[in-house]
Amino acid sequence: MTIRPRRLRANNQIRSLVRETELSINDLIYPLFLVEGSNVKKEISTLPGCYHFSVDVLKEEIEELTKLGIKAVILFGVPDKKDEVGSEAYRENGIVQKGIREIKRLTKDIMVITDVCMCQYTDHGHCGIIEESKVNNDSTLEYLTKIAVSHAKAGADMVAPSDMMDGRVMAIRRGLDENRFENVSIMSYSAKYASAFYGPFRAAAHSTPQFGDRRTYQMDPCNSDEAIRETELDIMEGADIVMVKPALSYLDIIRRIKDNFNVPIVAYNVSGEYAMIKSAVKAGLVDEKAIVIEKITSMKRAGADIIITYYAKELAKWIKEAD
Repeated sequence: MTIRPRRLRANNQIRSLVRETELSINDLIYPLFLVEGSNVKKEISTLPGCYHFSVDVLKEEIEELTKLGIKAVILFGVPDKKDEVGSEAYRENGIVQKGIREIKRLTKDIMVITDVCMCQYTDHGHCGIIEESKVNNDSTLEYLTKIAVSHAKAGADMVAPSDMMDGRVMAIRRGLDENRFENVSIMSYSAKYASAFYGPFRAAAHSTPQFGDRRTYQMDPCNSDEAIRETELDIMEGADIVMVKPALSYLDIIRRIKDNFNVPIVAYNVSGEYAMIKSAVKAGLVDEKAIVIEKITSMKRAGADIIITYYAKELAKWIKEAD
């Protein structure tokens, strides 16, 4: 007798019945880049199809996301002013704080998540306070907490610390609770690697380090066990959701975290992954829809529950078409 697994691949109907992994619009978080000024909607050269928005022109974008069924955004601010402590990041009327309030005014149907970091806001481009030419971990925690609390005061539903400082989840959780924001959740960048895939984002967010690199606080791409330790610490400190960043080269890390911890996992489909596909599409080398769906499905199959992706809008359209 010949065993024939192909019988379950014979047509689309049976393939659909036995499919193990499905993409849903509910899985998607869309990144938004906010800038100061008015009447600004400018395409980001390193992220074709994505834009810098001033707060006053968000209405059309939010309406489109709502119609597509996308239920969450993550906000990144690009301030006009920078200083050594990133003070624009926690200013009451900072760019992200204004963006939160505007989105909340426009709709109750979209969850607002905010990136909590300092690199876009510091004149040196690092994710923390510099002392003696190095990032001081413990001094940075106070500022990260101030940023997170300022976002919560503006109406953020969730804060997402991306700095990779030790102890920052605990510090932020304590700061939120002490300010009566115990219902604001934390999505921690738990396994964030010192990756070569971040270049297009750094250009978009104006966050390239002015000296050195981030290898003393972001993770070594060679390490896997360390990701488990980092994730466990974040969960113990109060993280509600954990993240692996980047996604595509770290599917093994997503799987290991899924197997070890019973918490929601986010995969960040980062800017370099997006830009490479856009370049290949422009060169006529790949089918954009097919390759994006395959890529994002691989993240879900590895164990991710949620995907942050610059392709969220296109994916939502494709998913709706398939239905």
